[in-house]
Amino acid sequence: MMTEQVVGETAPPSVVRQTVRSIGYLKESPVAVIGTAIVVFWSLVAILAPLISPFEPTATILPFARPLTPAPDGGRFLLGTDQLGRDILSRIIWGSRTVLIYAPLATFSAYLVGVMMGLAAGYLRGSTDSVLSFVSNVILSFPVLILYILIITTIGPSGLNVVIAVTFASAPGIMRIVRGLVLDLRNREYVAAAQTRGESAWYIMLCEILPNARGPLVVDICLRLGYVTITIGTLGFLGLGLPPPRPDWGGMVSDIRALAPAFPHMAVFPCLAISSLVLGLNLLADGLREISLRD
Repeated sequence: MMTEQVVGETAPPSVVRQTVRSIGYLKESPVAVIGTAIVVFWSLVAILAPLISPFEPTATILPFARPLTPAPDGGRFLLGTDQLGRDILSRIIWGSRTVLIYAPLATFSAYLVGVMMGLAAGYLRGSTDSVLSFVSNVILSFPVLILYILIITTIGPSGLNVVIAVTFASAPGIMRIVRGLVLDLRNREYVAAAQTRGESAWYIMLCEILPNARGPLVVDICLRLGYVTITIGTLGFLGLGLPPPRPDWGGMVSDIRALAPAFPHMAVFPCLAISSLVLGLNLLADGLREISLRD
């Protein structure tokens, strides 16, 4: 009787139910609403890129056109063109696909590795914890940007290699966050109940502990998405992102950095695109933090 009461009162709540409730709470946080609106806006831009892009992003039309300059075949270059005559608005629209594909993919990959490492280190402890913590500390001892540059220059610039670099550099930090949460949750009553039932270690880690650590992790995911977005832009600026002529916000800034004083619109608009998406993700993270404190 006592065992049933403990399990019933301390078992982790339904993840689906809590997720739906958290989504409903978004409207109660103005910060979360604004952040969600910005992220949804860029997501729709990426999805609808073939429909809303006024020109082909790689087409050479009219070099050095200022914003609102009429196009030769009708219409206007709303944001102007770059030194090769490519429409900046079209390249920003198509560049949003690059960010919103590779940033979530790289973040998910880093979390998949980092969460598994953190669960194992925090729950199994002993030599597993010592080895994983040592490896993480070694990787975290390198400056992140230097680590990205070393990895990309070694294996070559491409979308897949950006994902690999972000995973390698970010997973140790995620591992430390998850490890700290697991150390706190591993002694809870519902974990003891699962151990009494004879559940496996990985079942307990994935089904009992991980759902209860979701609050801080969801917030960190949004923040880390912003960091990865900046990373992709930085790598593109350094020429280590996606190879041209594929639109890349960071690459757009890099291509015209020498011409920016004379043609500032070529650099300003891609920078605003990066900043607005990162701002939206950070506002969403702040709103989710407020919701988690209420929940």
